[in-house]
Amino acid sequence: MSGLSKTTPLPVEIKLHQASKQLEIHFDEGSCFVLPCEYLRVYSPSAEVRGHGAGPGTLQVGKEGVNIADIVPVGNYAVKLVFDDGHDSGLYSWDHLYELGCNQAVNWQNYLDKLAQAGASRAG
Repeated sequence: MSGLSKTTPLPVEIKLHQASKQLEIHFDEGSCFVLPCEYLRVYSPSAEVRGHGAGPGTLQVGKEGVNIADIVPVGNYAVKLVFDDGHDSGLYSWDHLYELGCNQAVNWQNYLDKLAQAGASRAG
């Protein structure tokens, strides 16, 4: 899986705003997303977070203060985000980043609902 479909918009600029803990991504078709580091961390495409195969994944808790420590390009189709909590195993394809941007409100509400159901907290 290359993580890049024929219709995937490509990022033309990726900026990390460490003070506000947000990643700003501009795509070539004109869209721009400002994604909180916490959101990117809890929606990491890693097997640790998403689960192996059809597994349910692991609910990420206590990630409210997480930041990105480094952004490592991976070929011409993805970046590896290195988080300051030590998590660095997810490859964020352009498809995944674009989907996270387009569906941010719904994804975030789903995450908050899962936290509430589990009696868990965003606070670290």
